[in-house]
Amino acid sequence: MDTVRHTIILVDDNLSSLAQGKDILKPYYKVYPAPSAAKLFEALKNITPDLVLMDIEMPEMSGYEAVKKLKADIRFKEIPVIFLTSKSDEDSELQGFDLGAMDYISKPFSAPLLLKRIENQLLIVRSQAALKNYADNLEKMVSEKTAEVVDLQNAVLETVADLVEFRDKHTGGHISRTQLYMKALLEELIRKGVYKNIVSKWNMNYLLPSAQLHDVGKIAITDLILNKGTKLTPEEFEIMKTHVDVGIAAIEKIMSNAQEHEFLYHALLIAGTHHEKWDGTGYPKGLKGDNIPLEGRLMAIADVYDALISERPYKKAYSHEEACKIIVESAGTHFDPVLADIFLNVEAEFKKISKESW
Repeated sequence: MDTVRHTIILVDDNLSSLAQGKDILKPYYKVYPAPSAAKLFEALKNITPDLVLMDIEMPEMSGYEAVKKLKADIRFKEIPVIFLTSKSDEDSELQGFDLGAMDYISKPFSAPLLLKRIENQLLIVRSQAALKNYADNLEKMVSEKTAEVVDLQNAVLETVADLVEFRDKHTGGHISRTQLYMKALLEELIRKGVYKNIVSKWNMNYLLPSAQLHDVGKIAITDLILNKGTKLTPEEFEIMKTHVDVGIAAIEKIMSNAQEHEFLYHALLIAGTHHEKWDGTGYPKGLKGDNIPLEGRLMAIADVYDALISERPYKKAYSHEEACKIIVESAGTHFDPVLADIFLNVEAEFKKISKESW
């Protein structure tokens, strides 16, 4: 017999059966006798039992009616109920099980059988509680571990992005700003339901942090070109363009050597396609229209906007209004026309980001 003294409410309008049941149970359990279903519900205001033993044939409210009421109340629905009955027909038992009863014990009952049935039901309840607790803890542990992994992965992305930006003396804050521009575009995209069939498949834990690696290939470009104080020559620009292929190769190498590389999927697409143009005149592959991954088309707007409003040794900074005008006029040539419209919806937010993130 279990050493834990569980609490049982015994409900029976037959006072003789009530007394007999209490005598059998009280050496092992805390027993609260109730001579009617109404008394049961009064007791439940102050007691939460581990099990209810319920007579079926009672005046005013039968055991079936009492169980139905019990199971309809969220506070009590999980309390196991064993019916006490002198009936032995199959239909009566099925009715009780349908209402949520766990077991039947025939009256008059024998003490050993009553105790064993109760012990078995309480064991089932404890086992179910233990499984639920294990499942809840497992879910929590998995959630915590997943969050730790995501944080670690994002920290790696941020560190690599910082190394790239540290080398480029002309683009201070560019990586953090483009990430915020991407966020603004993405939120508007979701709000409008644009490209929903694509966006719904994205892992948002990875998408925005991945934007930080869009220029990761610049880490391999010589300082003589990367930090040149004048406009690049055509030959130097061709070398600069290789940062895309270098970025693709670097990310693919990491993915090939890591079992968990889903977090780099968006980074690969962004780094590899943000210089492609809607009309097919971009690089490195000359992709056109919808053949350019949506991630790359979004970053193209964020990247170009930031380049336009930023001062360089070889050019002045365009105003926000001028940058907006250029992006709108380039819809259908450089940029996805649909995304250019999305940009217009959030251009004020772009302006705010550009002012606050230097």
